[in-house]
Amino acid sequence: MRKLLVLVLSVMVLLVFAKERIVINSYMSDPAPRKALAELVEMFQQKYPEYEVVVNTFAHEDFKVLLRTWLASPKGTADVVTWFAGERMRYFAEMGLIVPVEEVFEGSKWEDYFPEAFKSTCSYKDKIYFIPQSWYWWGVYYRKSVFEKLGIKEPKTWDEFLQVCETLKRNGIVPITIGTKFPWTAAGWFDILNLRINGLDYHIALTAGEVPYTDPKLMKVFEYWRQFIDRGYLLPNHTAYEWQEAATFLFRGQAGMYYMGQFIKDVAPAEVKDDLDFFRFPIIDPNVALYEETPIDGFMIPANAPNKKGAIVFLRFIASKEAQEKFAKDLGRLAANVEVAPPDEHARKGLDMILASAGVAQFYDRDTNPEMAEVGMNAFIEFMQNPNRIGDILKRLEAERKRIYGK
Repeated sequence: MRKLLVLVLSVMVLLVFAKERIVINSYMSDPAPRKALAELVEMFQQKYPEYEVVVNTFAHEDFKVLLRTWLASPKGTADVVTWFAGERMRYFAEMGLIVPVEEVFEGSKWEDYFPEAFKSTCSYKDKIYFIPQSWYWWGVYYRKSVFEKLGIKEPKTWDEFLQVCETLKRNGIVPITIGTKFPWTAAGWFDILNLRINGLDYHIALTAGEVPYTDPKLMKVFEYWRQFIDRGYLLPNHTAYEWQEAATFLFRGQAGMYYMGQFIKDVAPAEVKDDLDFFRFPIIDPNVALYEETPIDGFMIPANAPNKKGAIVFLRFIASKEAQEKFAKDLGRLAANVEVAPPDEHARKGLDMILASAGVAQFYDRDTNPEMAEVGMNAFIEFMQNPNRIGDILKRLEAERKRIYGK
């Protein structure tokens, strides 16, 4: 009898002190963001000791593939997942694979936390499905010391941009590095060229499947892009490198520029970080307003999440000024929370560039139907390797557009 009483009491103690588990599946596999998320989780657990948070980290490209499997599984494996705002989020919301997160704002409203402009890209059918954590700009990154040594100034126009490339090439430096082992980096070039040549409305219509890929206006994008290919301004054999590997050419001074998101600083060596700067992608057509790329990263709750209640508590913490300020400061990014100021001068420069723009886009594979995005990005790589095939490439893209969008 005594043994039974002890057993019952032991079970009761375990039940009282057992922590509720929250599982997060994350693509933050680079050392700096992985560390930043781990420290946020530690902060959360100190504030909410009744929870135990388990973070499963996956390589970024593997995560993109695995997420569909996790979300479609009858038995959920995670309560919270990292992901992207825009069409990438809406795709899962439309399929019913993620749930609204309105409870995060109980007793308050969206605008108390985030810019009104972010709401549409985080929503589907007037319900919020996505909690933004940070956002960042894309720019042409370079090393200040290299530009200073060669007497190069930040180019403002296309002709100046080409002149900078020629100066770098003449001095034995690859003008532009890029790694296209995974094709989204090429999509960044497509986006910015299309924005500079055809403008935001056209770009949005294209990514929504409303513009034929055989439109003559689109051919102009590839004509400008081809100037870099034909003149040998791009890193040779770029399909062999991931984006981080391509960045090392810039860090070592072997390449002059890299059109990339702010997260390039996450992988920069400590001795190089302060030597990195960026400029706005140059003007091509002065009659076209300046538009930029500003992807938004954050979190969602799977429809099959075992602990949705705990997930809401965690996302409410993630939305807070305290959590967003720490993450932004650790990584030098711009927090989504409206109360958090830019963490440093580099981020302030990025914010000023975005505020001075006429509008922003997310990113090709975030604004486009995922199936179309995959076909499109692979086509961009094919063009970079075989620019003479562009006519046939665009015809195939157009056939895919009609099949996928049914129009």
